[in-house]
Amino acid sequence: MNAKVWLIGAGPGDPELLTLKAVRALGEAEVVLIDDLVNPLILEHCPQARVIAVGKRGGCRSTPQAFIQRLMLRYARQGRCVARLKGGDPCIFGRGGEEAAWLQDHGIDVELVNGITAGLAGATQCGIPLTLRGVSRGVTLVTAHTQDDSPLNWQALAQGGTTLVVYMGVSKLDEVRQGLLEGGMSTDTPVAMIENASLPQQREQRTTLASMTEDAASFELCSPAILVIGEVAGHQAAGLIQLTA
Repeated sequence: MNAKVWLIGAGPGDPELLTLKAVRALGEAEVVLIDDLVNPLILEHCPQARVIAVGKRGGCRSTPQAFIQRLMLRYARQGRCVARLKGGDPCIFGRGGEEAAWLQDHGIDVELVNGITAGLAGATQCGIPLTLRGVSRGVTLVTAHTQDDSPLNWQALAQGGTTLVVYMGVSKLDEVRQGLLEGGMSTDTPVAMIENASLPQQREQRTTLASMTEDAASFELCSPAILVIGEVAGHQAAGLIQLTA
């Protein structure tokens, strides 16, 4: 039997940001393994499928990664069309690369379907262009959580000249701020803290690197959230439509 698994990016939350390819793949799926942060409205595209929740979320009880992989393998070997539906993009802090390699090592065909990542969508909805001529020459996506808790190269990040988009950083705001300041980033560098990117309940708080932790506490910033750090975070693009609750 032609065993195959789709690793699909569900995007940041707004169901209208799903790609046409993702919709087609979901329409073919017989089994869908869905992550915790995926908007349930997206399941309207796969009413025919058995849906299995395999949530993984920081600070909460999570489905073990090894169990998820074995589950995909089991259904694929039964000849079923399997879709693994992940928030954002499967290959941007979504373990898509390691899942694809593991499945291929076990003889399973894999196809990755990109999704819009939260860092891009959240910034855009707040009127922040992640690159801007004369202001930011690039973007660096980084997670505040590493597998072995090894420190990031804060000096390189602070002096790289790019906009920084920090994922999974709510619980490590002090570490992010201290690392960037010690790395040479200016205290008045603009920061945007964006919660629930692209959803109707999206919230944002503009601050500076020096005041980031205190302002996050006053704002009661909660996960899931991303940080946009750099001069563009002080920019408000004209003509962009802001989300309202």
